[in-house]
Amino acid sequence: MPTIVWIDEAGKIARPHDAQFGTDTFTNFHHKRSGPYLDMIRAWVKRGEGVIDAQDAKGLLLAPSDDTQRARAHRTLAWALHGKGQTEAAERHFVRAGELAPKDWTIRRGSMPIRGMNPFGPEFFELAAEGSSVYPMDEVTPTKDESLEAGA
Repeated sequence: MPTIVWIDEAGKIARPHDAQFGTDTFTNFHHKRSGPYLDMIRAWVKRGEGVIDAQDAKGLLLAPSDDTQRARAHRTLAWALHGKGQTEAAERHFVRAGELAPKDWTIRRGSMPIRGMNPFGPEFFELAAEGSSVYPMDEVTPTKDESLEAGA
């Protein structure tokens, strides 16, 4: 997933993690145009608009559930096992991680290359057909429908 964080000149986070795109290369897939988001960045740079204060930003952060935390532990263990050549054991942990966090593309799609899968191949399109995660920041940045309308 693309991750965009706004960091000001002083190194302070002006806007937390957001799943946005800097180009329209994959708009047909994810249905988000880059234009509205790039306009937001320009407004921030030119006029200081769009900054989210720290307290409000905390409410937008996606705290991991217990299952997601367990999934991350399984994924980390799987990578370590794979690195030691224990691919069968690693695969079991990659699978378990995906079961615990089925909407987490970092866990599921991120493990595809090491598992011998093409992250742009059939397995990816099967994953994509399941749907992707919804990020809390979508509530304060252009949504799918707004992005498409703005660029239409």
